[in-house]
Amino acid sequence: MSRRNQSDDPPAATGLKKGLTSYGDNGFSLFLRKAFIKGAGYSDSALTRPVIGIANTGSAYNPCHGNMPQLLEAVKRGIMLAGGLPVDFPTISIHESFSYPTSMYLRNLMSMDTEEMILAQPMDAVVLIGGCDKTVPAQLMGAASAGIPAIELVTGSMLTGSHRSERVGACTDCRRYWGKYRAQEIDDQEIADVNNQLVASVGTCSVMGTASTMACLSEALGISLPGGATPPAVTADRMRIAELTGAQAVQMAQERLTIDKILTPDAFENAMRVLLAIGGSTNGIVHLAAIAGRMGLDIDLQALDRMGRDTPVLLDLKPSGQHYMEDFHKAGGMATLLRQLKPLLKLDALTVTGRTLGEEIERAGPGFEQTVVKTATDPIYPQGAIAVLQGNLAPGGAIIKQSSANAALMEHEGRAVVFEDAADLALRIDSDELDVTAEDILVLKNIGPKGAPGMPEAGYIPIPRKLAVQGVKDIVRISDGRMSGTAFGTIVLHVTPESAIGGPLAYVENGDRIRLSVSRRDLSLLVSEQELALRRQRTPVVVPTAERGYKKLFLDTVTQADKGVDFDFLRPAQNKGTVPR
Repeated sequence: MSRRNQSDDPPAATGLKKGLTSYGDNGFSLFLRKAFIKGAGYSDSALTRPVIGIANTGSAYNPCHGNMPQLLEAVKRGIMLAGGLPVDFPTISIHESFSYPTSMYLRNLMSMDTEEMILAQPMDAVVLIGGCDKTVPAQLMGAASAGIPAIELVTGSMLTGSHRSERVGACTDCRRYWGKYRAQEIDDQEIADVNNQLVASVGTCSVMGTASTMACLSEALGISLPGGATPPAVTADRMRIAELTGAQAVQMAQERLTIDKILTPDAFENAMRVLLAIGGSTNGIVHLAAIAGRMGLDIDLQALDRMGRDTPVLLDLKPSGQHYMEDFHKAGGMATLLRQLKPLLKLDALTVTGRTLGEEIERAGPGFEQTVVKTATDPIYPQGAIAVLQGNLAPGGAIIKQSSANAALMEHEGRAVVFEDAADLALRIDSDELDVTAEDILVLKNIGPKGAPGMPEAGYIPIPRKLAVQGVKDIVRISDGRMSGTAFGTIVLHVTPESAIGGPLAYVENGDRIRLSVSRRDLSLLVSEQELALRRQRTPVVVPTAERGYKKLFLDTVTQADKGVDFDFLRPAQNKGTVPR
């Protein structure tokens, strides 16, 4: 249910009668509202229909949402065909590479914008159109708090391009080619040429980055239509899904299928299974924690790790595999994957169709022969994509995307090469004077939720140039930040507590020995507790603060990675337990 008190509403207020502006006279409030909307040419007949809001995140700064005008028209068509009245409204739109200092810094602001606009304006249901990384979780967080019927429509993935007869797509190939350029394997002309081919159309990244992950998780949660995760942005399939989404929103409004009936513990457990099986972005667990938190639920990271031991990676998509999102769509999309995962899923979880996940899997049919989704007996990786680590360096946990890591480095002990923050990293990483070998472990501090602020995707620390030109392709890297789902390597992320609030990572020094053991789920700093106590006394941490504005709100209230990097005051007062139960 909504956290806002709308006690002035009639008990079953619908349509334009919902959430009347406070003028002290509800009859006059409705009279005035209808007068103004009629100025846009609406008839009395139109104004009696269920009102379906459409969150419009179109922005010239957001090419991932470049198909927004076509999607809006298709959604509106579906709403009208089903007897509803579509009303689109703008919200904040966030693009990953156009947001300073990082899109994650603005995700919670977008969630608040989405929640408040849903609550402030009369609508019986809402269609949420998002795509680029943080927009989908922001919308689901806001809608979860708002409490009305809601359905997600993702913008869809971009098409792949071609560079010198090699198929390429953002953004795993972006990182691969940039690595070649840093290692001086390709020249200025080739890096410029590939830059023209990496993004062949509007839409989200064509690999299993965060946007694709959230698209798949939305379908696994049951909050988007079956088949809605994979159609590319510029296809007729995407437009048809948009039309059907609009029509479904009307049905949800009529049946009062509110979001709390969809985002249940079973739905989150299904999403966790899917995250592990698709080789999903490490960001996915942060966003799931935030969305679950809005429902009063905590994600149990240790349970996620246990689930990962019997949930293999089945999807052959970059960066864990070789294919792209358009290939996944041609292979049958999420239905093909869910069919393989069926024995591990909570099949009674309700979806936006009013049917259960199990019923939707059956409705999808028996499937067909394809090579993109593997079987449990022939997986891409035998365990889930993400492993959860603990140890004295990460008392609150840390994660590693083991499916895209170097097996030879996942059991490793090395010397710490420490960077105090992102500025220090930028200053020294390419220096010929940097004291580093391929056996060392790079440590980057102060890029967590409060430290940066905003927990940027700087955890994908570049290979030091002096090693890159020697042919080194991977090295163990540790930070309290995040990395893009399109990235790869032996990279430990989300170290909790973060260094900026005095977590053990803050006290790591150059030359310290660190042990990583993925098999034992261990991340340990091989320094005595007595020495660490001396370091804490010698150099106490000063937690970042700000004097005003959104930055002050962020630093004063943001939670750690295990709680979703959400604002603490946006969670409901009552905790309903953990997921899985």
